[in-house]
Amino acid sequence: MRTLAILDLLPALLKGLEITLIITLLATLLALVLAFLAGFGRLSKYPPLRFLAAVYVEAFRGTSLLVQLFWIYFALPILGISLPPLTAGVLTLGLNCGAYGSEVVRSAILAVPKGQTEAGIALNFSPWQRMRRIILPQAFVMMLPGFGNLQIELLKSTSLVSLITLADLTYQASVLNASTMETTLIYSLLLVIYFLIAWPLTRGIRWIENRLTVGRY
Repeated sequence: MRTLAILDLLPALLKGLEITLIITLLATLLALVLAFLAGFGRLSKYPPLRFLAAVYVEAFRGTSLLVQLFWIYFALPILGISLPPLTAGVLTLGLNCGAYGSEVVRSAILAVPKGQTEAGIALNFSPWQRMRRIILPQAFVMMLPGFGNLQIELLKSTSLVSLITLADLTYQASVLNASTMETTLIYSLLLVIYFLIAWPLTRGIRWIENRLTVGRY
């Protein structure tokens, strides 16, 4: 009976998994773009850029992700901006993760020894050439562990989008639980599915990190 119950539950959970993966992918892409923009903004020599980047980072790091989600989905329509649930979910998660990611970018760039920059100056490289050819290749390796952790946190945070009517993995589990009352089985399956997504992501990031660090030292 338990095997049959699992087989009955899987179609709905897999349908929710598709939504979860779509949100994770789109939010990750948005977060990466914002992380680099804000990270470079925090390091800019122009005070207005530093100020704008700091406001964005501190606003999203200093407030609750759940409140951010509710504000974007429920409060923005009062101001005349209505977003579909999927757009609101991706935007909120991307903005939140991008704010944390910007600190990963900023700290990794600052961790590159200053002698590397001085060597680029000695070779008559422009600031962009120094960043592209010398600093970023070294900083990127240092960013990987931080980005990997943020990726896993983003994946787990997708469960919050069920609160704005998105039929993700957690939402489907809640619906199934209400109709079948198989609480232990359903949420155990949910834990297993989240783990099966997160584990390859963790291993993949570690593999990339190992490949990039081979021969560097």
